[in-house]
Amino acid sequence: MNLQATEPQILHCDNHIIGIGKPAGWPIVPDASGDRSLYDWAKDWIKAEFKKPGDVFLGVVHRLDRPVSGVVVFGRTSKGADRLSRAWRENRVCKEYEARTDAPAANTCGSRLVVGETCEREQWLWKDRDRNIVRLVAPETEGAKLARTRFEVLAIDDGLHLKLEPITGRSHQLRLLCAHGLRAPIRGDLKYGAREAMAGRRIALHATRLRFPHPTRDEEIALEWPTSFEL
Repeated sequence: MNLQATEPQILHCDNHIIGIGKPAGWPIVPDASGDRSLYDWAKDWIKAEFKKPGDVFLGVVHRLDRPVSGVVVFGRTSKGADRLSRAWRENRVCKEYEARTDAPAANTCGSRLVVGETCEREQWLWKDRDRNIVRLVAPETEGAKLARTRFEVLAIDDGLHLKLEPITGRSHQLRLLCAHGLRAPIRGDLKYGAREAMAGRRIALHATRLRFPHPTRDEEIALEWPTSFEL
């Protein structure tokens, strides 16, 4: 899959869940922009695929930021959606992302990273909901939440190529880790300090894999939508 993909892709579908590859630029749910959402696209696909009359149920379980591409899961039944949501709340979901960043700022921890090195970082984040921006704040700040991320350096060239595994599920936590923790903003992420915009309202962050317990069967589901960061 190339980051410039413009149409969603079905990755998995059964009676209780549907997994979809989301292109960058698509909102998960309808918003003020009026642009077509992944939620509406998935409902239309299910309706056509299974020839369902009337409305189609679809439960939102988690979200990806609009400029981020990658794997998204919805619940196809209320039971499926409720149990998947519980798995997310209880951190029983393994999430893996890849990112490409701008070059790290000079004399920072980012410039001392080593290829193949795996690290874990903690940050306290506070979200300004009116402006939809997240700030790095002092520990225990009122209203702030602790974000924990594990990452591996895959390559260092004119920036960093990273594998990112959010242990917590805080808003914008991967974007803040790169921008402030590593002083190397994700490419295209102007909100958090990137030097240049990217085409297609996207940033170089991709949700590559999701692994989670199936809501009704005693098995684990693993979904993958590989990407290329040869931008």
